[in-house]
This record gives sequence, C-alpha cells and structure tokens, in this order.
Amino acid sequence: IRRILLPGDAFFAADAGASHILRLGWLPEMVIGDLDSLPETERKKLQASGVRIVQYPQDKDLTDLELAINKVLEEGYHRILIVAALGGRLDMTLSNLNLMTRPDLKELDVRMDDGIEQLQIVRGKALIQGRVGDTISLIPWGGAVEMVTTSGLRWPLTNAHLELFETRTVSNEMLGDQAEIRVGSGCLLCIHRRKIESYEGQDQKE
Repeated sequence: IRRILLPGDAFFAADAGASHILRLGWLPEMVIGDLDSLPETERKKLQASGVRIVQYPQDKDLTDLELAINKVLEEGYHRILIVAALGGRLDMTLSNLNLMTRPDLKELDVRMDDGIEQLQIVRGKALIQGRVGDTISLIPWGGAVEMVTTSGLRWPLTNAHLELFETRTVSNEMLGDQAEIRVGSGCLLCIHRRKIESYEGQDQKE
C-alpha cells in the first residue's frame, strides 16, 4: 500500500487506522472513532505528537469510517482515498462500499484501495489509469445501470443496459494505460485489479 500513499497526503485515521499510519512512519492529521481498537500506547504517542483525536462513544449510530468521512468533508477535501477498508468482515466491507454511494460524494473523487485492487463508484464518467492486462470488473450497484459505454477495454460496451444480477462485465482487460467508463444513470462499481508484477519499480501517482 505504501506506493500509493505520498508523504504530502493528509491522513485521517478511522480508529485503529492510526496504527497502520504509524507503521508507515507517518502521523495522521486526525484520529476519529470510538477508539476501541487503538492500543493505549499508540494513543499516548499520538497525543504527545499533537495529533487531533476526536473520540465518540462506543454506543453510536455510525461506523468509524463514516465518521471519518464526515470529518474529511468538513475539512474541505475533494479527493479521498480510503485504504484498509476491504476484507476481514463481509458486513463491514459491504457497508464501506455502500458509503461511496452517498449523494454528497457524487461530485468528488472517492476510491478504496488495498494496494492491489482499487474500487470506485462510477456515476457519469471515470478514467482508469493502469497497465495493459489489468483486470477491470464492472458491477451494477443498487439496481440496473443504463447507457454504459466503455473504451480501452478488450470487450467494449456501447450504451449497454446492465441488470443487477448480470455477470458479463466481470473480468475485462485493459488494452493500454487508460480506460474510460461512461454511465447514463445508476451506480456502477468499478474494480480495477492491477497486475502487480507490471508495477514493480514503477512510481504510482494518485
């Protein structure tokens, strides 16, 4: 994951996300959550370093990630990369993916990434930067998706109608360094899986 994070980025940690940032050798701008999974030693280190900590009660209505996204929006950021939010628990993973469909995120650049796969919700137009042979899967999210057109992929679509239960848009391939996806209406989950060996020694710029 290190190669997709830059030292100049502003890091906001959802609870124990602060532990990951510390292990990378950086400090978060802010830690948000109920802090039930953040070790006390690391919390003290963060406090001693002047990191802002916003603690909520454990009996709360929102997940730590949703609280963190709210804080990021309050701070005025328009590009959000969410890491370490995939895997572990299926309920949390699905909930995290659904967070990207929030109406107030529609005009922002919001993605999830684990270093191998990058996920985003396409509403309108999206450009995917990658390499030849990278896998692109498009999954209707929340309902049917209309007028789907793609370019730069081995199997292109033109004004396609995609139903929620269809699988024909799984495991497409990039033909070059860029692919384009256009959606007329609905939400399309785009999963970009990198061929990691083709990125070895390359700088990844977000």
